[in-house]
Amino acid sequence: MAVLYEIAGWADILLWIVFAVQVAYLLFFAWKGGMLRPWSAVRRPVRSKRRFAVFFPAYKEDRVIVETVESFLRQDYPADSYEVVVISDRMQDRTNERLSGLPVTLLRVDFENSSKARALTFAVDKLDRKRYDVAVVMDADNTVQPDFLRRLNETFETGTRAVQAHRQAKNRNTPTAVLDAVSEEINNAVFRAGHIRSGLSSALIGSGMAFDYGWFRDNIRKTCTAGEDKELEALLLKLGIYIHYLPDVPVYDEKTQRGEAFGNQRRRWLAAQFGALAKGLRDLPGAIAGGNFDYADKLFQWMLLPRAVLIAGILFFGVLFTAADPVWGVKWGILLWLLGLAVAMAIPDSHADRQLSGALRKVPGLAAGMVLNLFRLRGVNKRFIHTEHGDESVVN
Repeated sequence: MAVLYEIAGWADILLWIVFAVQVAYLLFFAWKGGMLRPWSAVRRPVRSKRRFAVFFPAYKEDRVIVETVESFLRQDYPADSYEVVVISDRMQDRTNERLSGLPVTLLRVDFENSSKARALTFAVDKLDRKRYDVAVVMDADNTVQPDFLRRLNETFETGTRAVQAHRQAKNRNTPTAVLDAVSEEINNAVFRAGHIRSGLSSALIGSGMAFDYGWFRDNIRKTCTAGEDKELEALLLKLGIYIHYLPDVPVYDEKTQRGEAFGNQRRRWLAAQFGALAKGLRDLPGAIAGGNFDYADKLFQWMLLPRAVLIAGILFFGVLFTAADPVWGVKWGILLWLLGLAVAMAIPDSHADRQLSGALRKVPGLAAGMVLNLFRLRGVNKRFIHTEHGDESVVN
């Protein structure tokens, strides 16, 4: 029994350290990004109007794409200085006809294996490289303010080559959407605002992204998985290209309304995260030795467990080791409290409301789904899992 007790004691310490490192990481960047509001990006006088290519990959997005494009065309930026490019994949003829009536470039594709990376690669190959200065990547449901391109133009005036806008929820109409929205804001605080304030690059998020056009054209073709944003991050950071963040330039994104879609989306994200980690982990020693701490931080970031899994893990092992020795449970309780503090600091006041309180009852089920997703990642990163947009008339 004494031997088993000693083994359990060492297991308790080692597992606690593993979880504590992750909690400390979240706590630090949540404090940097969440507790030091408000702030704005640096703006400089603009000497030129850059030419933008704005890409909307649209796979079966008939319910939202026309309204999205019509909204985007209301930019207060000169119409001859930007081009909206819609890559229509398996959309209805009626939708394509409506898009053809708008001042946009419509590219129709029918890939055997659809993916966002493949659509974007197809689009840049069709466009004249010399016509554009900046590539903007949007989702088919994303809407923006009329000054969106003007603000991006100001940002690229500073020499920026890659930037992530502030993606935030356009809907909180179901408990799942509420949790999806608050999760996005926590990520914005920790992995974007918190990192920028610490001198590190922002994380990309898949849409609301802008890049130097030449760099984007040369590198988007190097992406080959469902996690093209992670691949772009790695390519940028390997080259020492800083990814900026614009907290006051919103991109409104439709949040997942149904629990099943939420689980599938998170499974795809997990597969992309761990796929990028597996590909880049061998670079970690070199990144540290070469002083590329931005890339080293990114690789460490991809090692982090999802917050729902982190909570479940701390609760499980806390109860387990408390049963072995109540004294051991104290540090697990402190760790859970610190994780709760990190999450609370990262949630903006606008999301800390009754809707969030009511939605929290879904957390145990979603957390269980996330844990199960860890065992269902095989092959996910190599196939396209589509998240449908538009009013689904659900209450979930």
